[in-house]
Amino acid sequence: MNSEERSQDVDWALINQAIARLRASVMAIAIGLTAGTGLFVATVWLVIRGGDPVGPTLGLLRHFLPGYSVTWAGAFLGFFYAALLGAIVGWVVAFIYNRVAARRNGG
Repeated sequence: MNSEERSQDVDWALINQAIARLRASVMAIAIGLTAGTGLFVATVWLVIRGGDPVGPTLGLLRHFLPGYSVTWAGAFLGFFYAALLGAIVGWVVAFIYNRVAARRNGG
């Protein structure tokens, strides 16, 4: 094995070590807060904007999120639901990513 091949092997070893493992708890918190804040802001925006039918399209979420409505109380309840669902999705994504990365690195 010449020095160029050894250098490439070392490079690949460093790349494999550098592949980041996602911390599932951090990913869950980040995506959960982002999703919760997004739904909260969207709901509050529609409540402040007003109108006769306030947010009929966003109001359809009541079919999936019990108790949710396009109101101030619904904004807080929607934040909770979206944060919870976002956290679950974030954790699952990080878990799957870490499994795939470990398998690709032979671990």
